[in-house]
Amino acid sequence: MPTCEGIREDFIECLLGSECVVINRNSVSDCARNKELADTVPNQCMLLRQSLFDCKRGLIDMRR
Repeated sequence: MPTCEGIREDFIECLLGSECVVINRNSVSDCARNKELADTVPNQCMLLRQSLFDCKRGLIDMRR
């Protein structure tokens, strides 16, 4: 069964290196969920977030 673990790990690593976590000292969870902090998260992290969402949706959506 395919998993999304690799994308998840890449997303977390990206957030750990972002301005939101390193400089502003927010938690990874806050940076991932809070839309007000989105401007301090790199676009690459946002793309990984969307990829993770699509991966998880693909695991439960059997129409694909």
